[in-house]
Amino acid sequence: MSRVAAFFLLIALCPVAAAQDARAAAQALFAEYQKRGNAFDPGLADLYCDSAVVRSTRIYPDGNRRLLEIPAARYKELVRTAMPLARARNDHSTYSRITYAREGANVRISATRYSELKRYSSPFSLLVGQCGGRWGVLEEVTETRP
Repeated sequence: MSRVAAFFLLIALCPVAAAQDARAAAQALFAEYQKRGNAFDPGLADLYCDSAVVRSTRIYPDGNRRLLEIPAARYKELVRTAMPLARARNDHSTYSRITYAREGANVRISATRYSELKRYSSPFSLLVGQCGGRWGVLEEVTETRP
């Protein structure tokens, strides 16, 4: 193979390798997210980027909805405070139907989250990518019920 052809082949394969690396980084981050969540580890908060956006739609029994948007610093504080309470109530979630999709340089993780305490399933989404030289959560979108 000529050097020119090898060069173009290498360029053509770079996006594939980058996509595989991004997916692997996203899978590793989500595995750590689940591990810390199941261990009620307040360090779960450290997986969020300082610029993360957290949006949660609260769905009430009467069908009303309320969108909450929580800044990253406040959300991290809430996670750290809530973990001991969650442990006491055994309030944790499991995830199924997990998918990974590229969004530019980032990866969207979508899943169905099941609340073990409240016994309901809801959509769950994380956008993960580079922040501060590491992979972290850039955005979280969830639905909750009282």
